[in-house]
Amino acid sequence: MTILALEFSSAQRSVAVVRPGNPQISVEAVERGAGGTNAFGMIEKVLAEAKIGREQIEVIAVGRGPGSYTGIRVALSVAQGWQLARGVKLLGVSSTECLAAQARAEKIFGRVNVIIDAQRNEFYLASYEISPGGWKEIEPLQIAALAGIQSRANAGEIWVGPEVTRWLPQGKTLFPAAVTLGWLAAERSDFVGGDKLTPIYLREANFTKAPRNPLRP
Repeated sequence: MTILALEFSSAQRSVAVVRPGNPQISVEAVERGAGGTNAFGMIEKVLAEAKIGREQIEVIAVGRGPGSYTGIRVALSVAQGWQLARGVKLLGVSSTECLAAQARAEKIFGRVNVIIDAQRNEFYLASYEISPGGWKEIEPLQIAALAGIQSRANAGEIWVGPEVTRWLPQGKTLFPAAVTLGWLAAERSDFVGGDKLTPIYLREANFTKAPRNPLRP
């Protein structure tokens, strides 16, 4: 199964091609910094490096966040369009699960808290019990205030996440990576249609209606 993985939920965007078996393929392109995401440029780069044609992609895995609204939407749109054009299978993976897998790979064991900036001095928080054999979610994804997180950090809990050291100097900075996402997807079969591939949001969208212009009819 040849998988194209898209992880655009953080300030470090990445694309990977993963294929288990013989020969095994694991190729990743990473882009970091402000500005838009060159999604198709990154895709072309990893396909060329892996010597894989677009028609050989069987599954597209997407990091569903939570995280960057724009980045996640770009990844979803690419995946949905690809399915319409080529009928590939789609699979969504939580970006916090991706980070838990990366923490395990870096031998960060015990109760590990994953946080992602949710703006407004709040964070997306999920906690995992991580061991050499795997990980298990022990505190489901929620929104938590900075004060509560700092209090728990002062008590000695372990923290990882994108840019976590901005708030918790003792934390470990980890960005969700497309190559990790791809390998997680290789072990799953809960594929969905494009209309069911949705981002993970914990807040309802709030819109403010612009006031009516009295000079216009």
